[in-house]
Amino acid sequence: MKASGDVEQPSTKRLPFSFIVCIVLVIISLPVALGYGGITTFIFSSITILPLAFVMGRATEELAAHLGPGAGGLLNATFGNATELIIAIFALSSGLVEIVKASITGSIIGNILLVLGLSMLVGGIRHKEQKFDSNAATTRSTMLVLAVIALIMPTLFLRYIDIPDVEAITDAMSIGIACILITAYILGLVFSLRTHKHFYNPAGEEGVAVWSKKKAILVLVLATIGVAIESHLLVGSIESSIQAIGISEIFIGVIVIAIVGNAAEHGSAILMAWKNKMNLSVSIATSSSTQIALFVAPVLVFVSHLFASPMTLAFEIFELVSIALAVVVLHMVSVDGKSNWYEGVLLIMVYTIIAIGFFFHP
Repeated sequence: MKASGDVEQPSTKRLPFSFIVCIVLVIISLPVALGYGGITTFIFSSITILPLAFVMGRATEELAAHLGPGAGGLLNATFGNATELIIAIFALSSGLVEIVKASITGSIIGNILLVLGLSMLVGGIRHKEQKFDSNAATTRSTMLVLAVIALIMPTLFLRYIDIPDVEAITDAMSIGIACILITAYILGLVFSLRTHKHFYNPAGEEGVAVWSKKKAILVLVLATIGVAIESHLLVGSIESSIQAIGISEIFIGVIVIAIVGNAAEHGSAILMAWKNKMNLSVSIATSSSTQIALFVAPVLVFVSHLFASPMTLAFEIFELVSIALAVVVLHMVSVDGKSNWYEGVLLIMVYTIIAIGFFFHP
């Protein structure tokens, strides 16, 4: 028997109620989606992904407490972008190459501007001014500059070089550049987790884990599977939804698909900022963008050759300029290692301006 003064410790064996609710939503959405299709499937799948992303955020928070803010931020980005990767692969298999490129653009600018902006806004309202490691943030912004350069070359080559077989040459160029980007990403992992991990794991931000490590991993994996199921339904309803809504596919990709696919980063980064763990919050947002640019995009170049429509790294000029502007803004707000609510508002405004531009894009 326990003494009357003992405090009962919370159980770490039972799955959280919110996770059970998410699984029920997935089960319910399957017959609903299969029975209706079109815009109904698109909306229902998008809504179901959001609570699953919340559970993923909680699970990654628990794992971050075990692994530290640097590795925890990479973990957040990895499992958040797993959804993006799955959506993109299904879209490539359906020949929706331009939507995949648009979602890559939206994921990069969304994490840099919207997610980081909301994090700074929410964290700044509660804590006025927050600090984070400017060295780590500027390193990631430099990695994104590399990605912008990697996109500029094939884009300009395809648009402005008038030679025979320009598309085949652009495809070969994209494969070579994709190899360089993946190499840069792997070396970045070595830099952040091995040789310079003190930049990414400063003392004082490690949280206390409530769940066991095994439980956090189990919940994270199961939630990711649920998101993947909903993502499959989402992709299958994109084309019919575009026709029903009457807006361009580039807006669907840059704004809607990107937000849904990166919902895990949204919740996790904002939650960390609210808890005054700004270093982890910035790490989540910027790590996700660098992973999309240096890993997911080049991987999709290779994967696309398994299908009928190969994808190159030649993007629309509108997309390329938007990414470049977002990277410039990221460098400007991260160089001093401090954030406040007003900087968050400015980032959100920049994102909104870009979103308006894509809304009117034909």
